[in-house]
Formats: sequence, C-alpha cells, structure tokens
Amino acid sequence: MAMEVTQVLLNAQAVDGTVRKQAEENLKQFQEQNLPSFLFSLAGELSNDDKPVESRKLAGLILKNALDAKEQHRKLELVQRWLSLDPSVKTQIKACLLKTLSSPALDARSTASQVVAKVAGIELPHKQWPELIGSLLSNIHQLPANTRQATLETLGYICEEVSPDAVEQDHVNKILTAVVQGMNSSESNNDVRLAATRALYNALGFAQANFSNDMERDYIMRVVCEATLSPELRIRQAAFECLVAISSTYYEKLAPYIHDIFNITAKAVKEDEEPVALQAIEFWSSICDEEIDILEEYGGDFTGDSDVPCFYFVKQALPVLVPMLLETLLKQDEDQDQDEGAWNIAMAGGTCLGLVARTVGDDVVPLVMPFIEENITKPDWRQREAATYAFGSILEGPSPDKLIPLVNIALNFMLTALMNDPNNHVKDTTAWTLGRMFEFLHGSALETPIITQANIQQIINVLLQSMKDVPNVAEKACGALYFLAQGYEDAGSSSSPLTPFFQEIVQALLTVTHREDAGESRLRTAAYETLNEVVRCSTDETASMVLQLIPVIMMELHQTLEAQKLSSDEREKQNELQGLLCGCLQVIIQKLGSSEQSRYVFMQYADQMMALFLRVFASRSATAHEEAMLAIGALAYATGADFVKYMPEFYRYLEMGLQNFEDYQVCAITVGVVGDICRALEDKILPYCDGIMTQLLKDLSSNQLHRSVKPPIFSCFGDIALAIGENFEKYLIYAMPMLQSAAELSAHISGADDDMLEYTNSLRNGILEAYSGIFQGFKGSSKTQLLMPFAPHVLQFLDSLYMEKDMDDAVSKTAIGVLGDLADTLGSNAGPLIQQSVSSKDFLSECLSSDDHLIRESAEWAKLAISRAISF
Repeated sequence: MAMEVTQVLLNAQAVDGTVRKQAEENLKQFQEQNLPSFLFSLAGELSNDDKPVESRKLAGLILKNALDAKEQHRKLELVQRWLSLDPSVKTQIKACLLKTLSSPALDARSTASQVVAKVAGIELPHKQWPELIGSLLSNIHQLPANTRQATLETLGYICEEVSPDAVEQDHVNKILTAVVQGMNSSESNNDVRLAATRALYNALGFAQANFSNDMERDYIMRVVCEATLSPELRIRQAAFECLVAISSTYYEKLAPYIHDIFNITAKAVKEDEEPVALQAIEFWSSICDEEIDILEEYGGDFTGDSDVPCFYFVKQALPVLVPMLLETLLKQDEDQDQDEGAWNIAMAGGTCLGLVARTVGDDVVPLVMPFIEENITKPDWRQREAATYAFGSILEGPSPDKLIPLVNIALNFMLTALMNDPNNHVKDTTAWTLGRMFEFLHGSALETPIITQANIQQIINVLLQSMKDVPNVAEKACGALYFLAQGYEDAGSSSSPLTPFFQEIVQALLTVTHREDAGESRLRTAAYETLNEVVRCSTDETASMVLQLIPVIMMELHQTLEAQKLSSDEREKQNELQGLLCGCLQVIIQKLGSSEQSRYVFMQYADQMMALFLRVFASRSATAHEEAMLAIGALAYATGADFVKYMPEFYRYLEMGLQNFEDYQVCAITVGVVGDICRALEDKILPYCDGIMTQLLKDLSSNQLHRSVKPPIFSCFGDIALAIGENFEKYLIYAMPMLQSAAELSAHISGADDDMLEYTNSLRNGILEAYSGIFQGFKGSSKTQLLMPFAPHVLQFLDSLYMEKDMDDAVSKTAIGVLGDLADTLGSNAGPLIQQSVSSKDFLSECLSSDDHLIRESAEWAKLAISRAISF
C-alpha cells in the first residue's frame, strides 16, 4: 500500500467522481486496517521531496485531521488514540515532520508546521517530546532562510496550540529570543521576518515574565515598533496586529511607549494602505475597550489598592486622536451599505470614535461638534455622511444633559434629511443616527423627553415613509422604530403615545415583510423584530388589535408549511421565515397571556397555533425548531393546566428535542420548555416524567452534548421535583449521585480563566436550583426522611463554595436559598448538621449584609428557616 499511497492521494483529488470515491474508500480501509502504518506512510509522503506537491499537501492534511477535531468529544478520542500508539512509530512520524520543515516546497513546509504543532499540543501537556523546542531552536541562525521561516511558523503554531503552563520558562525565553531576532530589521529575508512577527502574535500570552522585565520589554516593544515601518505590507500589518494584542494583554505596561505608538498609528492611519491603517485604528479601539472595562469595574474611583489603574491614555490623546478619527470618516466606500460584511477605514474610524465617546464621556462632544456643523450641509455627500456618522457615534457615553440640547436641534434636521437627501449613504446613516438617539436618549428614565406630542406624528410619518426606501435605508428605519417603541415599554398598562398610530405601524411593518426585496440587508428580519418590539411594548388599549394579528400571522405560517417543491435556496428562506413567524407568535402569546382578560379571548386560537408549531418540527431547520419550541413554552405558560391536552401529541417532539445533540441550542431550549411545562401542568406532568428523566440523565452522561446544556438540565431536575413533589422519590437514586459528582467538580476550580469561571458559576447555579426544587418539592410530605442522607453533602457543597470565594451574585443568592430550603424541609432533623457547617454562620451573616437586595431577601428567609430548625 505504501507504494501506491501517492497515486491514491492524487486520485482522492481527481475531477472524476468515481475515481475520487474509490480513492477515499481505499484511504479509509487502510486507516482502519493498520492505523500506525497509515499515519507513517502519510508522514513519509509529506517529507519526500520527490513526490508531487498535491499528494504531499493532502497527506499532511489527513495527518492533521487524525490529531484534531472541532467537536470536543471527537478531539478527546483522537488525543487518546495518538497517545496510545506505539512510541517507536510516533518517533518515526515526528522525525519525518521535522525533516519536512527544511523542504524547498513552501506548501509542504507550511503543512508540516501545522502538524508538528498539533502533535505538540497533545504531547507537551503530557510531558512528552521534551526535546522538541530545543531541536527546533538549535542552530536556527545557521539555517537556510526557508527552514528558518518554517521553524518560526512552527513555533507560532505551537504557541497557539499549547497553554503557557505546558512550556517551561527557559524554553519560553528561547522561543521569544528566536522570534524577536527573526523580526529584527537586520533580518534580510521578508518571509522569515513575517513568520517571526506572526509567531510573536501567538507567543504574547507566554511572555508574562518577559513583559515584567523592563529591559526585555523595551527590546520587544522596540522591535515591534520597528516592524511597523517595514517596506513589506504584510509585515507592517502583522506588527500592528501584535501592537493590538499587546494593548489588551499588557495594557498596564504601555505608559512608556504610548507617545511613540500614537505617532506610529497616526502616520499609518493617514498614509498607509488600508489593511495596515485598519489595524492602527484597531489599536485605539482596543485601548478604549480596556479603559471602559476598568472604569466600569472600579466605577472610576481609584484608590491606592486597585490592581489595574486606568492610565487615561484616551483622555490624554483626545486633542489629537479625535481629529485623526474624524478625518477617516471621509474615506467611505461607494457601496459599503449594500455589502453586509463591509469594513473599511471610515467604518473603523466611526466605531473607534463611538468607543472614545464611551471612554471619556462629555469631553468628546466639543471636539466633534465643529466638524459636524462644518460638514452637515455641504454639497459633497461624503461630508454630509461623515458629519451624520460622527454625530451618531457620540450619542452613547456623554451625559443626557450634554446631548439632549444638541439632539433637540438635530432631530428635525435629521428627519428632513431622511426624507429629502438625494444620497442613499446619507439616508442610511441618518436613519441609523435617529435609531441611536431613540436608543440612548428616549425613555422613562430621562427627565426631558426628546419625543413629545408636538413631534411624534412627524417622526412616525417619516419612519413609515422611509420603510418604503431602498432595503438598506428601510432596514435602518425599522431599527429606529424599534428603539422608539422600546422607549415606551414602561408606559404600564395605561396609555402609550404610540397607541393612536398602532394600527398604521403594524400595517406598514407587515407590508415591508412582503416586499420583493425584503431578503436584502436583513430587511425582513428587521421588520419582524420591530413588529415584535411594538407588540411587546404595547398596552391594554391595543390588545384587541394584537389579537387581530394572530390569524394574519398564523395564515402566513400555514402558507410556508404548504409550499411544495422548493429549491434548497428557497427552502432555506422558507425555514428562516418560519422561525420569524413562530417568534412573532411567541411575543403575541406572552403579551396576551399576561392579562386575564385578553388571555380568555386569545385561547380560541390555542389549538390552531399548537397544530402549526408541531408541523414546523417536520422541517429540517434548527432555527425554526428553536423558535417553535420557545413559542410552545410561552403557550404552556399562558394556558396553564389546560396544556395537558397537547401533551400526548407534543411529547414525541419534546423527546426529539432532548435527543438533539447536533443542534445543542435546540436541546437547551427544549430543556427550558420542560421547565415551562412543569410550571404549567404541576403534577399532571407525572405520566411523562419517566421518559423525560431518562432522557435528561442520558444527556448528562453523554460526552457528545455541548457543556452549555448541562446547567439547565440540572435546574430542570428542580422544576420536575417542584411539579411532582414526593413522586420524585424514584428518581433520587439517579439524580442525586449525578448532582453530587457535578457539585464536587464545580466546587474547586483554581486558576481558571474568565470563560471557565463563568461556565462553572452557571453549573453551580443549575445544581443549586436542582437541590432547591427537590427540597421544596418534598416539603410537608411524609417522605422528607428520604432526603436526610443527602443533607451532609449539600451542606459540604455550600461550605466549599463559601471557602472558594469566587461565586457570582446569582450563585450566592441561590446558595443561601438552598440553605433555607434544607432547613425548612428537614426541620429539626437537620438542626445539628446545620450548626456544624461554616456556611450557616459566616456565609449567612455575609449575605445578610450584602449590597444586593435579592441576596439579602434570600438570606432573611434562610435565617428564619434555620432559627426554626435549630430551636426545636
């Protein structure tokens, strides 16, 4: 087989389908019959310079895919498979890979770089292949340029694959030395210098110690800044990418360099080509992000003990930074509004200006207003559009006191421009700016309204008229109307200024959804999102009109289900439309179901709606399934115990949703709907509980299900226990051990990153919600004794959470609630256990004095329950 492997690899890329299929079959058989020999022959192919480039590249690709996969569970299988291969085979494969790094063929080198990094990603954390870094770095300076380039590329990929704790500091120092030397302006080969600059980007996470050392940091920063001046575009771009990464990773170390960096970025923004200029602007956007986070976290008051002081780089640079960004706004592309993925200097500059406004607040306004006044009425559309964009960009950040007087003057001007400006770009940006005005400066929280009885009629006329404009302008007009409606959401049930226009607005939005061109610029989606918001923020006065909307939307949904013989493109549009229509019905159900009076009238449609939702499950679209499932959850909530009549037919779809590992969002939403149904049906759900619990337990023990679905499954245990009370008894032997092992895992996670901590807290919350539901479900039953054996573990879990000190507020509230539920349900039996636990004293007193009133309320209740349990 090894002899023919070249031919098979070439055949696998043949134009002729039969030849290709046969070759793929051969490769599959070879892999299944003898994996070690299969992998070795691929490595041999990749490293052999006499073989054709096509077969070498594919050999490397198959090798890479044999070591890594997107799905977590598959990835773990492949890692185990590699680790258990015969060491001598692995040594031969690795030798072939390293040899390929000095091949004259660029494709082969580059592929080998990636495969070496994948192997390193598996072996280094297991303390295997310790000589790898050394052998890559040995005599790197004497090597020919192409080998240096491949070696640096490999080091970069390794840093991307491996976490910093898998590489010892001595090796990190050597890698950085090699990389920074490769970036130096004395390096004459551009490919080497580019590979080095890209490698530094990946290695920055490893350089904590080096960035803490002044001399090393100065050297790295100097080399990066020099590389931004390279004659080669790709090197300049990569160097700016490094600066952007440094700005977020090492913000607190930037002060000595910021002046020089400003000059470098300003020059690039003014004079360099777009890919470089974009990164130079991105640097300042990144600094804004850092400072916004710091100011939000510390509320702007820096006492001596704050870890990350804010250096106010943006505030200091304002007088030069803002004019530089305003200049960029004039560099628009002719067709940027039609192209959804468009990104150019003007858009980057406007985005950065918006972040600057959020960072420094009022200080930005006087620097931007002269530019707006100067350009807003100019004959050249670019100047009018730039001025409008600048105004829209600074509406979030500065105080309402500063902005409202300006908005009051601008509003009328903008409405006229939206109707009359001859240029589409200007109209697009004007509608967007109106949306920003309504989003940030309109609502019950503001003392001086910008929208009054005097101007609301004109505003609505203009927006509805504008919804007939070209798709990109109409989409922005829908967005402005969305925020206009949202500003009235606190009008209560009484009266909303939108009521007189309600019918007209709804009609206009439905008309938009039927436009021939509604598929462009997300227009149809925007119209439905706005319709939903208008319905959600409506009051009792318009309930009868919302009711009339139901048959209209149901009819549309019915038509999408009847459509026959669609092309795959049409089918995709159809599924998207089904999702939008189900989403719209969900909002209507929630709206009308929330008041007794309207709920009674709306129940006449419930059977028809349910029948339509069940038909949507026959489509192949995950998005449509999610929306139909959410709508059914809302229906269950609105219909209460009557929902039981739908269960015989709905149950199989519920089960399908719980088994849907592929589209894990569908699975997660279905779990949530089980909770809705538990609350609606209470003990009437009992006949279905065996099936549901079996499926949930299966989901939990599967390694194929995305981790994000596990927390909601645990809290679903609590919903079921609350609904069926002591009947949960038969599930205790399955559910409790699962909860216990998850609790032990989630209690201690030292050194986790933010994502992991966030996930762990949601897992803790799910586990605690389960315990809470189980304790409350058994309360007052004759079977509370069944829970006694589990009480010590629950208290131990609470103690360890308290000791870890990394709970968020949501977890603290649920945790202290569980303590109360345990005391409340088990009473004096649990008294002695509670007295021995740390959390019942210290944690309780901490929660009683919390700033968060929800935590305090939960703690007051726990205190009461505990005092009753202990005093018996």
